[in-house]
Amino acid sequence: MTTYFSVLRRSLLLLSATAWLSACTHTTRPTVPMAAFVDNMVAVHHFDAVELKALMASAVINDDILAKIAKPAEAKPWYQYRKLFLTDKRVAGGVKFWADNAEALAEAERRYGVPAQIIVAIIGVETSYGQNTGHYRVLDALATLGFAYPRRSNFFLGELEQFLLLCHEEHIDPRQPLGSYAGAMGMPQFMPSSFRRYAADFNNNGRRDIWHDPADVIASVGTYFSRFHWRSGQPIASPVQAVGEQYKSILNDNLKPDLRLAGLESLNLKISQPLVLTEKVKILELNQEQGVELWAVTDNFYCLTRYNHSALYAMAVYQLSEFILNQRGQTHEQTHNSNALSGGMQFF
Repeated sequence: MTTYFSVLRRSLLLLSATAWLSACTHTTRPTVPMAAFVDNMVAVHHFDAVELKALMASAVINDDILAKIAKPAEAKPWYQYRKLFLTDKRVAGGVKFWADNAEALAEAERRYGVPAQIIVAIIGVETSYGQNTGHYRVLDALATLGFAYPRRSNFFLGELEQFLLLCHEEHIDPRQPLGSYAGAMGMPQFMPSSFRRYAADFNNNGRRDIWHDPADVIASVGTYFSRFHWRSGQPIASPVQAVGEQYKSILNDNLKPDLRLAGLESLNLKISQPLVLTEKVKILELNQEQGVELWAVTDNFYCLTRYNHSALYAMAVYQLSEFILNQRGQTHEQTHNSNALSGGMQFF
């Protein structure tokens, strides 16, 4: 079967911008022909050519989106990145979200094996529990990055394809959904391909509503991590102390755990807490203002990076989840700490 990308690659050599393309409102000229994309959607997925051309002509190629993707938050050092997410407000919001959705979270933890605090922290990091789900039209974001961002055009054109398919399946007007500058949608910020694979209809009402239904959101996040092999009962991370710098020889950019626990001693590393049910760990070095800190992280930490391929992201989710769990426990004991980040669990 002819694939979309094979059609696109041939079209890149053969097609120039068509007259209808010039009708698209934009500030940056697309570098990939939209005509190839439309032709494929018509040929492979049987979209109506006239309707799809009109839809794509309405997509806005947005310079602001291109500027934002060039400067992702993950480019910051850890001591700056963590301040974006480990705040009193986000911890308190997580405790409230848990209280408001305790039944769905308990069922998701039972069904998928993913701790409730992890699901809550993901939603907290992504959108502050639904408060900041993005203000860009998903159609515009994916069109901009698919047609005017050559570095990752294949990925975003694939997501645009998935977006149009999910809109057809879910009976959604593709001009309506809003999301992030990268096209991520709803409270859990699923990309369209993730929506089609993992979004769940928790209450069996015939809709997978990740925009407004917290139960569907919770089940969708649980499904996501379950499919990426979350290991129930396995810890996530533990601080490590080092003597000397021998450990630097095993540092690399691969996030998959690659060091057996028995190898820590030979590198003069001492783990702060036992990591039960763990065969291998990854040693991370995170930059603080006054030096570095070391962590041993497990396969479950690696699982968190499947949501966002960043060690900083996964560490922010993990630490936020621990603060939320700790604060929730204090609340239940009626010893609420008014400043979650200056008392209770301390990491540094």
